[in-house]
Amino acid sequence: MLTFLLKRSLSIIPTLLLVSFISFWVIQLQPTSFIDTYLEDPRFSPETVVRLKAQYGLDQPVMVQYFNWLWGIVTRFDLGYSFVNNRPVTSLIGEYLWWTIEVAGLSLIFSWLVAIPLGIFTAVRKNGLVDSVASFFGYIGLAIPDFLLGLLLFSIILGLGGTNVGGLFSNEYIDAPWSWAKFWDHLNHLWPAILVFGLNHIASLQRQMRASLLDVLNQDYVRTARSKGLADRIVIYRHAVRNALNPLISSAGFTLSELVSGTLIGAVVMNLPTLGPFMYNSLLAKDQYVVMSILLLSAFMLMIGNLLADIGLAAVDPRIRYD
Repeated sequence: MLTFLLKRSLSIIPTLLLVSFISFWVIQLQPTSFIDTYLEDPRFSPETVVRLKAQYGLDQPVMVQYFNWLWGIVTRFDLGYSFVNNRPVTSLIGEYLWWTIEVAGLSLIFSWLVAIPLGIFTAVRKNGLVDSVASFFGYIGLAIPDFLLGLLLFSIILGLGGTNVGGLFSNEYIDAPWSWAKFWDHLNHLWPAILVFGLNHIASLQRQMRASLLDVLNQDYVRTARSKGLADRIVIYRHAVRNALNPLISSAGFTLSELVSGTLIGAVVMNLPTLGPFMYNSLLAKDQYVVMSILLLSAFMLMIGNLLADIGLAAVDPRIRYD
C-alpha cells in the first residue's frame, strides 16, 4: 500500500505540469489580454499600456511568461498576481476556497447521508410505495437544474416572509466581526444552498445506490448467506451493502473537483462567494493568472479525490489490495 501511495503521489507532479501547460496555452488563445482593454479607454495612452505590460511581464515571449509563472509556483508557491483585484492570486483563492469547501462539502455530506439509506431502503423494498415515490421525485430532481431549484426555493422563502436569500450573510454582517448573531445569520443563508445542491446530488446517488444494491442482492454469495440462515439484516448490511458501495466510492473521487466548478451556474444565481463564480468573472475579465491557478487547483483536487477513492475502496472491500 505504501508503494502504491508513493507512486500515485509522484504521478501527480507530471500531470499537474501538463495541466498547467495546457491551461496556459488555452488562455493565450484569447485574441486580447486584460491590459489590451485599456486601449479602449481614452484616459490611457498607448505608452501607459506598454508600461503596464512591462510591469506585469506581459511584454515577454509566451514561453518566458509560462516558465516565470511556473518558477514562482515551485519556489515560492506564488500563483501570480490578479490584474483585476491587484492582489496575489494565492490570497484570493484562499478566501473563496473556504466558502467553496463549506458550501459544496456540506452539500455532498447531506446528499450522501440521505441518498445512501434511501437507496438501500428502495432496493430492499423494490417496487413498493416508497420506491415509486422516491423514483418519481428522483426523476424530477435529475430534470430540474440547481439554479432553477434555487430560484424556486428563494420564491418560497420570500413568500413565507423570509429574507435569507442570496449570499452567505446579510448586508450588515458581511464585514462585521464574528459573533453569535453573525453565525446564526450565516446558518440562515447557508441551508438553502446546501438544500439546493444536496437535492441535486441525492437524485443521482439514490438511483445509483439502488441499482448497485439490486445487482449485488442477486449474486450467488448473497443467496448462499441467506440459505445458511443468516438474518436478513446481517446479509444486507454486512455483505450486500458493503460491496454495493464500491461504484459510489469510485465516483466519489470526482466530487472533489466539483467543489470548484460543479455548482457554477447555481452559485452565480444564488450569489455565493465560491470559486465557480470567481473563475467565471475572471474569465470575462481575462484575468489569466487567476483562471490558470483555479484550473490547476481543480486538476489537483481531482487527482487527490481519485487517490482517496482508491484508498476508500481498499478499506471497504477486503478483496482489493494495492501491493
